[in-house]
Amino acid sequence: MLRLSDILIANPDLESFADLIPLIKQAARNGERFFQMDVKPPYADTPLDWEERLESEFSGRV
Repeated sequence: MLRLSDILIANPDLESFADLIPLIKQAARNGERFFQMDVKPPYADTPLDWEERLESEFSGRV
């Protein structure tokens, strides 16, 4: 299971929500089947609908 906190910890160089999106997409392409959003991304540009946006990116609906 992919956890958002694991991505954030493994990639401390990320500077924005926009930088996070490609990592979520790549994890899905690499075969991750489940995604848990256990923390809110700590970026100033994190949108209010961040959970829906990340789920859509992971599921490939965007």
